[in-house]
Amino acid sequence: MAEFSGRVAFVTGAAHGQGRATAIALAKGGASIAAYDVARPLEYPGYGMGTSADLESLKAECEAAGSACIVFAGDVRDDEAVTRAVDATVERFGRIDILFNNAGICAYGLAHELTEEEWDSMIDINLKGAWLVARRVIPVMIAQKSGTIINNSSVAGLRGMRRLSHYAASKWGLTGLTKSWALELAPHGVRVNSIHPTGVNTPMNDGLAWLEGKTAEEIAEASAGNLLPVPWIEPEDVAEAVLYLASDRARYVTGTQLVLDAGLLTR
Repeated sequence: MAEFSGRVAFVTGAAHGQGRATAIALAKGGASIAAYDVARPLEYPGYGMGTSADLESLKAECEAAGSACIVFAGDVRDDEAVTRAVDATVERFGRIDILFNNAGICAYGLAHELTEEEWDSMIDINLKGAWLVARRVIPVMIAQKSGTIINNSSVAGLRGMRRLSHYAASKWGLTGLTKSWALELAPHGVRVNSIHPTGVNTPMNDGLAWLEGKTAEEIAEASAGNLLPVPWIEPEDVAEAVLYLASDRARYVTGTQLVLDAGLLTR
């Protein structure tokens, strides 16, 4: 029997990048997938987001792997859209066993030069959005007395980073949410952990490179600081971390931070 057979995963930011790789990996493991993504351009940070076509191709790929998949185009800042998606997922599948809080953005800017709108967008998508999704999923998990939440933070959620203060603040916030939710939900059999990747080879890199006026690889080579000789890791590496934390192999792992940093934090 497949490792995640009979389980249901709700994945945000699922149309491309880390969310897509994780949704596909979970589907190949037998999980039914609810894929949520904004699926449209955003004014900030200005680089390309996933699209509705990406969501539909994800659905087809999950179904080709033998798993059911439903998709939702919605913003994690939109509580009504989030609620509709969670309710529809429970109506279709009867439960939610795994939440991968992955939706997020990144952009550069010195703290004193950021606009209020830029600050609010970063915090609202990366931090408030994760809370909005979780507060609709958590009651489902409490009622079924089981579940696991994995918050996608960053190495920036464990250290400061120049020109990324609003991003780091949002990711440190996710680390705090992880610790607090783990305390609150342990009595209900629900585990909560965060993952902390170094730079990941996703479409976000191209967008950030455009903002910097360099290629994505030039920026990664200059700024990554990884001990291992790689500019970044792959989305599939993140997916493997989520698979472990979502699995019974990690049944006693909660309230912790899993670092996928190619040695960056050792510096």
